[in-house]
Amino acid sequence: MAEDMFKGRVVVVTGAASGIGKALARDFARRGAKLALSDVNLDALTALADELRRAGTTVMADRLDVSDRQAFFAYADKVVAEMDGVDIVVNNAGVALVGSIASLPIDQIEWLMGINFWGVVHGTKAFLPHMAAKRSGSIVNISSVFGLIGVPGQGAYCAAKFAVRGFTETLRQEMHGSGVHIGCVHPGGIKTNIAAAARVIELPAGADSAETVARRFEEIARTTPEQAAATIIRGIETRSPRILIGTDARFISLLVRLLPVAYATLVRKAFGGLAAGARNKKAAGSATVRS
Repeated sequence: MAEDMFKGRVVVVTGAASGIGKALARDFARRGAKLALSDVNLDALTALADELRRAGTTVMADRLDVSDRQAFFAYADKVVAEMDGVDIVVNNAGVALVGSIASLPIDQIEWLMGINFWGVVHGTKAFLPHMAAKRSGSIVNISSVFGLIGVPGQGAYCAAKFAVRGFTETLRQEMHGSGVHIGCVHPGGIKTNIAAAARVIELPAGADSAETVARRFEEIARTTPEQAAATIIRGIETRSPRILIGTDARFISLLVRLLPVAYATLVRKAFGGLAAGARNKKAAGSATVRS
């Protein structure tokens, strides 16, 4: 599809200060889009916005906590008023939390769900009426391969990403024939700082620090944020309902289809150490960086 299809379009990206969100902002800018970017890290977001403006891109940059419903709806109204509409929304903001379900305090699970699930709901509900009214646009929600499989030590994250998947796939059916494209993204291992910034409540077996956990993730992550962004944008171009990012995501999707129950045995062998054998080891992290 012609690359100039994004020229002059208003694109909203949450969690835009780093990782996939930052790569999306740069790629959409290169394609001539007008950008409404948000993140809780205002300093990093401002630096990105300044960079893109110097290159000639129209950018609106705002600090936004996506878990705050009132703030998100006020933000959506501001975007539509100042940018004269909205065409594409990528609900990308996300955080990570490591620990077995037994070890995770409920308030930590609520923290993650507020961002990873409710942030998606807020972004969808805030912008959907504008797209439905003009019968066009795209809403793209970021799930994960952990929205396809359950993984030891990632119970809260999996719960949120499964919820995003169910929410998005249902919305897609409800919006059929409306002119609004609904896409769900399932990235595999992406080289972002989300693992380094994760809240580690329980250390995995064999890990002596949260840094070790992040290093393990870095070793298996094979896809760059730029590659992920390009795949997402191609999915928007082709109005794809499901966007898998990376060979690992494609493999996991196939595995779950072929072995919907038995896949758990393979997952336990690959990831079981994330939860087993570390019951007395604790680590506290405080970063809340978006993916």
